Amino acid sequence: MNINFNGKRALVRVDFNVPLDKEYRITDDTRIREALPTIRYILEAGGSVILMSHLGRPLQKLNPDGSINREKFTLKHLVPYLRRKLKSRVFFADDCIGKKARAKANALKPGQVLLLENTRFHPEEEKGDPEFARQLAELGDVYVNDAFGTAHRAHASTAVIAQYFSPAHKCFGFLMQREIENADRVLKNPEHPVTCVVGGAKVSDKILLLEHFLSFADFILIGGAMAYTFFLAKKGNVGNSLVEPDRVEAAKAFLKKAKAAGVKILLPKDSLCGDRLAADATVQVYPSQQIPEGWMGLDIGPAAARSFARVIRKSKTIVWNGPMGVFELEPFAEGTKAVAKAIARATSKGAFSMVGGGDSVAAVNQLKLAKKISFVSTGGGAMLEYLEGRELPGITAIRG
Repeated sequence: MNINFNGKRALVRVDFNVPLDKEYRITDDTRIREALPTIRYILEAGGSVILMSHLGRPLQKLNPDGSINREKFTLKHLVPYLRRKLKSRVFFADDCIGKKARAKANALKPGQVLLLENTRFHPEEEKGDPEFARQLAELGDVYVNDAFGTAHRAHASTAVIAQYFSPAHKCFGFLMQREIENADRVLKNPEHPVTCVVGGAKVSDKILLLEHFLSFADFILIGGAMAYTFFLAKKGNVGNSLVEPDRVEAAKAFLKKAKAAGVKILLPKDSLCGDRLAADATVQVYPSQQIPEGWMGLDIGPAAARSFARVIRKSKTIVWNGPMGVFELEPFAEGTKAVAKAIARATSKGAFSMVGGGDSVAAVNQLKLAKKISFVSTGGGAMLEYLEGRELPGITAIRG
C-alpha cells in the first residue's frame, strides 16, 4: 500500500461475511483474520479505519412481515471480536450512510476503528448505485479495497465507490494484493509442469475455467460429479450418476480442444459408488465407464486417487478448485483427502500450490494442511472468475 495514512481516515472494504451460530458467535473467523494485517498497518501508520462490509443476503431473507431481520444480519456482533484482536477502540455505526455515520467517522482519532452497518441493508449496494457509493465515499479520505471475495461484484462499496477517489487516494489492501499476485503467478508465469485439478458437480459451472486452463496447463485432472458428463460424452455407462445431458457436446468439444492443445486430460479410472446419496449408503468400486444401473459415482476410486496423486507429485505448479466427491459425507471424502495430501507433499518438495473454492479450502483446513499449501484463496467465486480470465470490477476499479 503506497499511501501515507498518517492523519487519514481510511475507508476499507473488507469481506466480513462470516458464519455465525444461533447465539451470533463467529464459527469461522478466516475472512476477518486475513484482513487484520491491512487494518493494523493503517492504524500503526497513524491513520484511523472505517470498515464496511456485507453479511449474508438480508434483502432475500426478510421476516414474515417483510421487514429486514436486523438481528440476524447486523455486523454489530463482530465488534467484541475486533476489539480483542485489534486492541483498539472499535466503534459501531448502526447505518453505513447518513448523518450519524458521518458524525462517527468525522470524530475518529488516529488508531481508532469504526465498523459500519451491513451495506446490504440498502438495495442500492447490490445495484451499484452511484449516489449510494458517493455517500459511502464521503466518510473517508482514502479508499482501500481488501475484499477479494467480493471483487467480482460491481456493487457500490466494491467497485463504484472507487470513482470518487483519485489514483493517489485508492489502493488494494494486503489480502487483495496477495490474492492477485498468487493468481497471476499461476496464470502468467507458472513453472512447468502445471497441473490443474478441477472438481464439483456441474460441467456448466466449470467449462470456462477448464477452457482457460488449456492455455497454460500440462495436465488437467477432472473429478467430482462433472466427470460423469465427460464419461457420457465418451459413450460410457454411468448408471445413476449425476450428469448434464445438455452439456455432453460441450464436454466433447473440450476434449477435442485439449487434444489439439497437447494438454493431457485425466478422468478418474474408477469410482466409489453408492446405491443412494447418503452417509449410510451401500458402497462399491466400479470402473468409471462401467457403472451399473442403480449405482451412482460419488467419489473418485482408489486407483484414480493413486493416478491423480502421481501426476500431482511430479508437478511444479498446482491449482485446485472443487472436490473430488461428495466430500461432506465421510464415506465419499477419501478422494478429496487424497488430492489434498498429494498437493501438500508436492508443495513440501518445492512445487507452488494454490487452492481456491469452498469445499477445497474446507478440505485442506479439515486435514490441517492449509499451512502446507503455498496459497489458500479466500476468494471463492471471485477466484474462479479470475482464473477464468475475466476482468473483476473490484480490481479494475483500482487499477483503472
